[in-house]
Amino acid sequence: MFKARLKNNRSLVLVSNFCFLLFLGACTKKETLKPLPTPTTTPTTTSPRAELALDPSEYTEIIWGDEFNGTSLDMTKWTPQLGNGCDIGNCGWGNNEKQFYTDKPANLQVSGGNLVITALKESTQGSEYSSARIRTLNKGDWTYGKIEVKAKLPKGQGVWPAIWMLPTDEKLGGWPKSGEIDIMELRGQTPNTVLGTVHFGPAWPNNKNKGSEYVLANNDFSNDFHVFSVIWSKDKIRWYVDGTLFYTINATDLAPEAYPFNNRFHMILNLAVGGNFLGDPDQTTILPQQLIVDYVRVYHPK
Repeated sequence: MFKARLKNNRSLVLVSNFCFLLFLGACTKKETLKPLPTPTTTPTTTSPRAELALDPSEYTEIIWGDEFNGTSLDMTKWTPQLGNGCDIGNCGWGNNEKQFYTDKPANLQVSGGNLVITALKESTQGSEYSSARIRTLNKGDWTYGKIEVKAKLPKGQGVWPAIWMLPTDEKLGGWPKSGEIDIMELRGQTPNTVLGTVHFGPAWPNNKNKGSEYVLANNDFSNDFHVFSVIWSKDKIRWYVDGTLFYTINATDLAPEAYPFNNRFHMILNLAVGGNFLGDPDQTTILPQQLIVDYVRVYHPK
């Protein structure tokens, strides 16, 4: 994520009733979609073309995905991560975050064709807030492809949604040596701006990052669904919002540091509250807030 912070342990960890969801706009009707192919348990690169930096139109084969059309989280694809990080010696998830992650329906639910992650102001296991975080580790692990997530984002001071990826195998060592790919992050106090970032380099506090931002003109990301994606190929990653390219990074851009992004990664979806990256909620923050995900799809070229 776009900040300098201790995250070496993050790879080990990471609604209420129907009327409540309607009120917050979570039960959004979605288009009818064709059934997805059944993925393997741990998808890997199956075609040499997946390494190539191709035109976006070439990525047409879905190798893994979740449309969230059921009534509960698909545990063959996702694992909730629970707690505040203290159980692994990383309290506050390395960022002084203020939430405690749960898998309670109030925080984590599949409803109306969407995944709904809700951040609540409530005392939970010594934390001021509760929320949810899920990951695909050992259930969806990929090298290269187009990674696409359609989502509606929350807003408000101290509200921090993220769609991101961590290395499955950590071949170059702990964070950030083996890398991190942030497909989308948003500081809730600037709800019209999302960030795309990579983290790499030496151990904290000498870690490094590179990234850019995309600003939505005359609107913010809480008002409608948007498509956040990366096209990830050998030695190159491209970031898009609604099909518009806004950032590209190549292996040479990281020199003299090692380029760690030619290995398997898995996805994390979470909604954090507070911390070093964006500050804590204040009197202007309205909670609950929700990260609502319509779908997650991973494409390879045929």
